Amino acid sequence: MPGFEWSTAADQRFNVNLSILFTELPLLERPAAAAAAGFSAVELWWPWVDSPTPARSELDALKKAIEDAGVRLTGLNFYAGRLPGPDRGALSIPGEESERFRANIDVAADFAASLGCTALNALYGNRVEGVAPAEQDALALENLALAARAADRIGAVLLIEALNKPESPLYPLVSAPAAVAVVDRVNEATGLGNAKFLMDLYHLSMNGEDLPAVIDRYAAKTGHVQIADNPGRGAPGTGSLPLEDLLGRLRKAGYDGWVGLEYKPGDRPSAEAFDWLPRAAR
Repeated sequence: MPGFEWSTAADQRFNVNLSILFTELPLLERPAAAAAAGFSAVELWWPWVDSPTPARSELDALKKAIEDAGVRLTGLNFYAGRLPGPDRGALSIPGEESERFRANIDVAADFAASLGCTALNALYGNRVEGVAPAEQDALALENLALAARAADRIGAVLLIEALNKPESPLYPLVSAPAAVAVVDRVNEATGLGNAKFLMDLYHLSMNGEDLPAVIDRYAAKTGHVQIADNPGRGAPGTGSLPLEDLLGRLRKAGYDGWVGLEYKPGDRPSAEAFDWLPRAAR
């Protein structure tokens, strides 16, 4: 982007979210497209929106596509309902959705383990009319503890994410403190210490949070970072977020993990949406 510098890019490790970038391609072609764009790592929302327990052949086909592309899977969401769509997770929703989440836990963990993926993201779920928030929170803690144990079994962290209120008005975790409070409750419940905060700088900026303060306060509890510019959720340089400065601050605060590119490519092919990032830094 004109006037946009990314001088510290070589100090970061970037991976591409294949559920928001390269979506113009069929799922099985996206890992190779990310590799062709110069990336060595990818992450995914749960790819089978309608099925927490897809057929073995579907799991094997995606595993093969990732392996054949020579990229590493560094992050995977548990089943989260219709995403993209109206849902924001399943684990706090009583009844069928909670059961679907539970059925997915070992499927997702085993798939992640088969590819050496060590980060599993569990979206909390929207508030449901007619159900007391305390009831949903109790169910969420139960299900998150199950997910944390499954993640621990494969040597992974369990990620808990704050979303933004304008786009997810029914989602209760719409601030960094709210998400981190759940992280702390899960770790207290399991004693495992593997629940971590997923710090999505786009969502937090949409909430109007003080991003430098969030970084300083929560970097040590952060297991993954995702970025998009704001406004617009586009590539760095398309909005006004000082993303280079923020990521530099995260590094100084001790965060040395992956930075997930979870932005919209705009009205161009995804392969053209990385011009802000020198190829040597991908």
